[in-house]
Amino acid sequence: MLIRVIAGLLLAAAASSLAHRLRALTRGGALAATALGTIVFGLGGWQWAVLLLAFFVMSSALSRLFRQAKSAAEEKYAKGSERDEMQVLSNGGLAGVFVLLHLVFPHAAWTWIGFAGALAAVNADTWATELGVLDPGQPRLITSLSTRVEKGTSGGVSPAGTAASLLAAVVIGGLAARLAPQPSWALLPALSIAGLVGSLVDSLLGATLQAIYFCPKDQKETEKHPLHTCGTATVQIRGWRWLNNDWVNIACSVAGSLAALFLAVVLPAI
Repeated sequence: MLIRVIAGLLLAAAASSLAHRLRALTRGGALAATALGTIVFGLGGWQWAVLLLAFFVMSSALSRLFRQAKSAAEEKYAKGSERDEMQVLSNGGLAGVFVLLHLVFPHAAWTWIGFAGALAAVNADTWATELGVLDPGQPRLITSLSTRVEKGTSGGVSPAGTAASLLAAVVIGGLAARLAPQPSWALLPALSIAGLVGSLVDSLLGATLQAIYFCPKDQKETEKHPLHTCGTATVQIRGWRWLNNDWVNIACSVAGSLAALFLAVVLPAI
C-alpha cells in the first residue's frame, strides 16, 4: 500500500506540474490536484485514476477550444480557464471522498457508483458551460424557459448546452461501466441520467440562489467579485453571498452522486 501511495504521489505531481506549465492549473490548483491525485491514484487504483484523468483532460481541453467564440461570455464567469485550488476541490473533492470510502468498504459497489456519478455530473456541467455558449440561439433561464438571457448567464440553458451535458455524462458513464470492478453496461443509463441531473441542479442554483453581481460600468450581470473584468467594483443583486460558483459545483457533484446511487438501485445496476 505504501509503495502504491508513493507511486500515486509521483504520478499526481507529474501530471499536475505538466498541467501547471500548460496553464490549465494555477500553482494552488496544481498543489490541490497533487493531493487529490495521490488519494485517487494511490488509494483507489488505476481504474479510479483513469476516470478522474478523463474528466480533467477533457474539461481542460474544452476550456481552451473556441476561445475567441467564447470570449464574450467569459466576462460573466467567476474564474477563467486556469483552475485554482477551489475549482479542483469543488469538482473533484467528492470523488476523492468516495475513494476513501472504498478503503472502508472495499467490496461495496456503491462507492464506485457514487464516485462515477460525481464525475459524470461535473463533466456534464463543464461541457454544458464550454459548449453551450456556442449555440447560435439565445439561452433561456431554466426557471422560466420563456425568458431569454445573455450567453454565459448563470442558470441559462440551451439545446446545444443540454445535448453537450448529456453527451459528457454518457462519456463518463461509458468509461465507468467498462472500468467498474465488476464491469456492467447497466451502469451507463444510471450514470448518464445522473450526470445530466447534476448539471441541471447546477443551472437551477445559478438561476436562483447563487450570488450574482452587477457591474455599474458595463451594465452587466456577472459572477465576478469584488472586481469585474473591466476593474470596476461589482455589487450583489441577488442570491446568497456565500453561495459562489465553487459551492454550486459541489452541489452539482453531490446531486450527481445521489442520483447515480438512487438510479442504480431503481434501474437496477448494482
